[in-house]
Amino acid sequence: MSGRGDEDPVGRPAADGGLLVVGDVVTDVVARHGSTLAHGTDTKARIRTLPGGAGANVACWAVRSGCPDVRLLARAGAESAGWHREALEAAGVRAFLTVDDEVPTATVIALVDAAAERTFLTDGGAVLRLAVEDFAPTMLDGVGRLHLSGYLLFAAVSRAAALLALRTAVERGIPVSVDPASAGFLGELGPKRFLEFAQGAELLLPNADEARLLTGLPEPGAAAAELSRWFPRVVVTLGARGAVVAAGGEVIGRVPGAAVREPVDSTGAGDAFTGGFLAALLAGAEERGAAAEGCRAGAAAVATVGGRPPVR
Repeated sequence: MSGRGDEDPVGRPAADGGLLVVGDVVTDVVARHGSTLAHGTDTKARIRTLPGGAGANVACWAVRSGCPDVRLLARAGAESAGWHREALEAAGVRAFLTVDDEVPTATVIALVDAAAERTFLTDGGAVLRLAVEDFAPTMLDGVGRLHLSGYLLFAAVSRAAALLALRTAVERGIPVSVDPASAGFLGELGPKRFLEFAQGAELLLPNADEARLLTGLPEPGAAAAELSRWFPRVVVTLGARGAVVAAGGEVIGRVPGAAVREPVDSTGAGDAFTGGFLAALLAGAEERGAAAEGCRAGAAAVATVGGRPPVR
């Protein structure tokens, strides 16, 4: 493993109440196809290469939702680290990117159908090589909340880095949220192991499929209530149907989804919800109000190609 940290986290003062996201940057290849994929031959599509990654998307949407101090710790390959850093900084995110000289940046091919639903092909690349030495406790100075992308928990090296960040935040009294990130990878890891790794977080943010997988319960509200026996607060996202909020073993609120006039791409919609939700929490909103802000951000994401808000 080789890498070089390219920004000193001690060098810049931070405002109180900031958000640190420990997660991922990904190069997204978004292919929007209007017809069913034709196996073994060509299918017409509109294809764009865009900066993405669950953690990076959350950070960008948190800025768009009003959080004035958002930071991202991630690892990128040397071939595109500069491009990703520029995109993050243009979005207002303070980027702590470690450059990996051996492995390229993670890449995701997002196949988006006519209904704006996406299917991913994922190459984890440098994401899963985020190392404990890439994290510095000073990154938490002035931070009011830490958010972890669950992708990091699916491999030993990145898991160690994520858990170090989690433990450090908990020791400093900083609340931590975790997004399970992928039902597919979650199934491979196993729900029990994931829940054990995420212990210490005060907020879990699964989508409905992830909540079902983690609990074995088919109804999202019941799953949210059950998960809130493990974590103080749980918000399960339901796509266009909004979100359900649970605490103390019971559902405490349901929030309807925001209208989308013309859905084009659901890539990053859950990340947008998370960014909007966390920004609202940091601004003092209660859970249901924050979930409504998250739904508005998610709806805006569905009307946008790719997982990030347009740079203003």
